[in-house]
Amino acid sequence: MEPWLDERRALAEDLRRIVGSRVLDPLDILFGEDDLFGVSDSERLRERLEAKSRAWADVLFGEDDQKAAYLAIRLVSALYPSDAPFDPPAGWWGTPLGRAVARRAGHPSASAVPVSVAAAMLGITRQGVHDLVRRGKLDRDPDGAIATASIHTRLSSRGNRPASSRGRS
Repeated sequence: MEPWLDERRALAEDLRRIVGSRVLDPLDILFGEDDLFGVSDSERLRERLEAKSRAWADVLFGEDDQKAAYLAIRLVSALYPSDAPFDPPAGWWGTPLGRAVARRAGHPSASAVPVSVAAAMLGITRQGVHDLVRRGKLDRDPDGAIATASIHTRLSSRGNRPASSRGRS
């Protein structure tokens, strides 16, 4: 089996879990299953979420960079609403959704991030980030943080794209 299929499947499952817990579960709690749609309608929403999660994963692994970036930003906006800029903990970037957002949209709200976040976004060690900066593969901003544009460029480059799209760009 192709490794990218496992990654795509993990992303779909992560999306199903997150949307279920952040959107559908609160509706069930607030309205109660009977008051919301009834048991069968609630189950149909979960089935719809299952299908949408797979479709979203397909878009995030797909060839259309703009469509994937817009979807990544929409998902972050809907799942992590806040009046403050989106600033997840470094570990979030290691989740299937975090990796997909980093690869397809970069950091949605920061032009530069600390080395620890850059490392998490790239899936490497902090020393690896320092090595990439020294070799000119990542850029620093005037304050010494790592430019998110250079992280996104590195992640979206041909060699770092999901296996499903390598060789097609």
